[in-house]
Amino acid sequence: MLDTVREVSTPELVALHLRLAGPIPRSLAWLLDALIRLGVMLALSGILRALGSFGWGLITILFFVLEWFYPVLFEVLGKGATPGKRALGLVVCHDDGTPIGWGASFTRNLLRAADFLPMAYGFGLICMFLSPEFRRIGDIVAGTVVVHRESTGDRTIPEATPLAPNARLSRETQRAVLAFAERAPRVTPARAEELAALVPHLTNESQGTESVRQLLGLANYLIGRRV
Repeated sequence: MLDTVREVSTPELVALHLRLAGPIPRSLAWLLDALIRLGVMLALSGILRALGSFGWGLITILFFVLEWFYPVLFEVLGKGATPGKRALGLVVCHDDGTPIGWGASFTRNLLRAADFLPMAYGFGLICMFLSPEFRRIGDIVAGTVVVHRESTGDRTIPEATPLAPNARLSRETQRAVLAFAERAPRVTPARAEELAALVPHLTNESQGTESVRQLLGLANYLIGRRV
């Protein structure tokens, strides 16, 4: 299935576009993680079997830890990605784009037992195909999504003297101002001035570098910077 995009807005009104991962890359990531767990299990069990019945007890504990804590530890401590997901460029996060926490990770992974039914993750795959955001049961309950890890580049808004707007700005206008401020360092000064000239009502009819300066000041004010 094709991947899709989910748009979320940060508290600073910056629109983030999360490219959701479909069943195919998620399945490949799961397969890689399963092979890694199997490799660790085979390597250590060969050693532990030499300990007799005590070793078999350790093997049982090892299987439990690898099956249930491997994904949780990597998701929370590994910035949302198990080794398999990292290899496929995937990451797990909350549906608002924030990093996944312990509670959500435990929930989504414990519910793999339900997703696995009746066999081979049958319910989980059916749920992903029916969900517009490719969520399995665990994702729905935990409020998480699996997305492609994007290279965001430099999205820093340049520092400038904060400038309060003369009138209330709509949400769309605020987003446009912030988008301009993020893009300004990556374009030529002439192009930045050309873009600023498109919104004279925001720059008090200023022109040239002054119009750019005023838009950057507005952006700094919107993200909470103060003199």
